Amino acid sequence: MITLPLDVPEGLLAALRRSPEDFARELRFAGAAAWYEQGALSQEMAAQLAGMDRTDFLLALARSGRDSFRVDFADLDRELSRE
Repeated sequence: MITLPLDVPEGLLAALRRSPEDFARELRFAGAAAWYEQGALSQEMAAQLAGMDRTDFLLALARSGRDSFRVDFADLDRELSRE
């Protein structure tokens, strides 16, 4: 695993009322969720980035009001039009 240093503005954690550990966990989830929604990461890779298994990642997405599954409507139309 690669560790990346992150500079955080002075007072940010206090303003958010987050510990460094909570902030890091929430930041990882936010990034994973955003990249998953954009299609840049698979569910499995996004879950790994968030530090979760796939089930917990999908449940966390649902709890945060995000879509758990991406649907490509063009692919869906092609599938539905098959005989």
